[in-house]
Amino acid sequence: MPAAKIPEKFQVSGFLVFFLLHSIQFGVGVLGFQRIIAIEAGHEAWMSVLLSGVVVNINIWMMYYVLKRVKGGMAEIHVSLLGKWIGNSLNLFFVLYFSALAVNVLRTYMEIVQVWMFPEINNWIYTALFLLLVWYTITGGFRVVTGISFFGVLLPSYLLITYLFPLRYSELNNLLPIFDHSVMEILKGTQQMSLTVLGIETLLVFFPFLKNPDKSQKWAHISVSYTTLLYLFIMIISTVYFSQEQLQKNIWATLTIWKIVEIPFVERFEYIGIANWNLVILPNICLALWCASRLFKSVTKIPQSKSLLGIILIVYVSMNFIETRLHINMMNDLMNKIGSVILYLYIPFLFTLSIVIPKIKEKLL
Repeated sequence: MPAAKIPEKFQVSGFLVFFLLHSIQFGVGVLGFQRIIAIEAGHEAWMSVLLSGVVVNINIWMMYYVLKRVKGGMAEIHVSLLGKWIGNSLNLFFVLYFSALAVNVLRTYMEIVQVWMFPEINNWIYTALFLLLVWYTITGGFRVVTGISFFGVLLPSYLLITYLFPLRYSELNNLLPIFDHSVMEILKGTQQMSLTVLGIETLLVFFPFLKNPDKSQKWAHISVSYTTLLYLFIMIISTVYFSQEQLQKNIWATLTIWKIVEIPFVERFEYIGIANWNLVILPNICLALWCASRLFKSVTKIPQSKSLLGIILIVYVSMNFIETRLHINMMNDLMNKIGSVILYLYIPFLFTLSIVIPKIKEKLL
């Protein structure tokens, strides 16, 4: 399946991979990832975070290897390595996966808004307005989605300063003793990070939209390394501020940290943080749904604008049927398992196929 050349006017510079990958990885999970890691790895959860960064960097390297050997994006790679029927079936699976990722991000964020700010907010109205903005952004093309990712990283970056406030109440002894947990416990914590670091597979979809894509690899590695360092920083701050009992029971540790932020003109800083997080999750959802509609177009040849509208309608209806905390937990658990399969099985599987199949073809010829 030959890859169609993307006109240069629709492409973006390779260094913008930094913002695309960081924006898709750094989302609503930042507000509460600490608890699920700490349950497995305790006060050494920072090791699990660091190890997850190593895993993600290895996956980035494998994806670039595949992309350089099999020309095109995800749709072309699947068909080239697995054949038309299996390849397109896998493409359709990823349409559902990227759509589910958007549902997961938006519904989790809505729960935070309801619990912390507006308990009576109307889900249907808010999500309709938010998804209308998403539709407007994506119909502007991939360059507009990239621009949203750029500003989604840059504008809320001031929030990182707020993580310094807990330091005056911190207890560094909370990090000790080191190497107190087994390797298996650390690995389980790393596996629990899968949901938080999901999104790097979008690289396989938007790769053809990069100018000089071969030179973008260093920016991809810098991006996921930077994201890992941010998660590591937040995990360490949370560990030294909370006791382990508190951290393992606190669903949204980041929001609890924001409650102690004292600024003369702001009494409840967590309200500002939650409101600003709209800018963080917007590129998450835009990029995920752009990938879903792009893949659907590759399989069905339906124009991306029409498939996007259908996908957004499905996302809108789906997320409003996820009502209770139990449903949200089930959704998060499912996405975490899928994320683990993608990180530890799917990408290494593609990597292996890209090595083996060309050799088999050479022998047959």
